Order: sequence, then C-alpha cells, then structure tokens
Amino acid sequence: MAVLVAYDGSDPAQKAVQRAVRAANEIGEDEVVLLRVIEAADGMLEAGFDIVQDRLKEFREQEPKELSADIRSLLESEAVEFRIEAVAGKPAREIVSYAEEHDVSEIVIGSHGREGVSRVLLGNVAENVVRRAPTTVIVVR
Repeated sequence: MAVLVAYDGSDPAQKAVQRAVRAANEIGEDEVVLLRVIEAADGMLEAGFDIVQDRLKEFREQEPKELSADIRSLLESEAVEFRIEAVAGKPAREIVSYAEEHDVSEIVIGSHGREGVSRVLLGNVAENVVRRAPTTVIVVR
C-alpha cells in the first residue's frame, strides 16, 4: 500500500509531502506517491489536445520543478520509496479515482493550492476529495 499526496507545488502541498512521509512511517507503508493532476476539461482530453499530452509527458519524465531541496532531501533520506505520477483531468475526480484504482491507504492533500484565483478552486478540490475519497484523508494547512 502507499500514501498518496496530491501535489501541485504549493506551500501546503510541500507540507503535505512532509506529513505523508510521517504518516507512511507511522502506519508502516513503504511508498509515497506524489500525484500531479494537470487540470484539463473533459473536452480537451477527448480531443487529445497536444498541450495536455505534452505536459503529461513532461511530468512523467522528470520530477516536478517545484519539489524543493528540503522535500527532495527528506524523500531521499527516509526509508520510504517515492514516485511521481501525472494524470490529466479534473483534480478532485482524478485524485479520488487514483486512490480507488491503486492500493492507497491514505490521501494527504494541502488545504489550498497556489495563490490567486486557483487558490479558491483548489480549496474546493480538498473539500471534494474529503467527501468522495475511499480512504482516510489528511488535510494539511
């Protein structure tokens, strides 16, 4: 089983990674999965927009640029393995779907995401994940 972190590069997401590592150690999990959701409307996915496909390829081939040195160091120093996954779609739906389809024991998510308008939207993402998740959800501020 793994601990899933909804990761968007924001400060709360960085804190969520730290909490996920602690949670994995506490409950005896050996893996932390950082899930990047590239927000895309259903129509964009169905049409196969190149920009969405290019962003997915970029995230799958390299670690997120927003992964701070502190977080990289933490992940490298702990006994847990970590990997990064990237999917495209509506964030709350994709986070819940990933948890349902994979062996996830807990979800850790920041209370809000990046600053500005998307901060409000990502706050709604955390709320929707809490309501719909098939497992325990830890919300980090």
